[in-house]
Amino acid sequence: MLRILTLLCFLWVSSASAQTLLVLGDSLSAGYQMAAEQAWPAKLPRALQDRDLNVKVINASISGDTTGNGLQRLPQLLERHQPEWVLIELGGNDGLRGWPFNRIRDNLKQLITQAHTGDAKPLLVQIQIPPNYGQRYAQGFADIYPTLAEQTQTPLLPFFMESVIQKPEWMRDDGIHPMPAAQKWIAEFMAEQLVPYLSQPDS
Repeated sequence: MLRILTLLCFLWVSSASAQTLLVLGDSLSAGYQMAAEQAWPAKLPRALQDRDLNVKVINASISGDTTGNGLQRLPQLLERHQPEWVLIELGGNDGLRGWPFNRIRDNLKQLITQAHTGDAKPLLVQIQIPPNYGQRYAQGFADIYPTLAEQTQTPLLPFFMESVIQKPEWMRDDGIHPMPAAQKWIAEFMAEQLVPYLSQPDS
C-alpha cells in the first residue's frame, strides 16, 4: 500500500510540475494532410521527456492561418489553456500573399504582447519563404524576425524547414509542406532548440 501511495504521489507531483507549451502556427505545425497525432507538436512531449523535461504541448495550429488569424485566436487560447510558453510559428501565409512587411511585423509584435499579457513567455520561430517570390521581398520578409526578436527581447528559434527541404523524400510535391516522415526529426530538432528556455529555473 505504501508503495502505491508513493507512486501516486510521484505521478501527481510530475503532472502538477508540467509546463504547458502552446504552439500557435500554420500548416507547417498543424500537420498538413496528415492525422493530428502525426504532426511534430504531438511528438514533441516525448522528445522533451527524453531530455528530462515534463511539458504538455497544446497544438493550436491551423493550416492557412496568418498572423492576423493568430491575433484573433490567441486571447481565447491563453485564457483556456493558461500556458507558460507560446511558440509563435506564423507569417508564412502572410509572406506568400505578399503582405507589406510593416503589417506582418506589427501583427507578430502584437502576438508577442498578447502572450505577455496572458502571463506566458513568447518564443518566435524564424520563417522564410521561397526565393521565387523575389529575392528582395524574401530577404526583407526573413529580416522581420531577428529584428523583432531583438527589439522585443524574444527568443528566436531557427526555421526547421531549412533542413527538411534538403531531403526530397521528406517533402510533398508542392515543395512547401513536410511529409509525415519528417515529423519525428522536426520534433527532435525543436526539442533541442527549446531545452535552453524550458529548462530555465524561473520558467
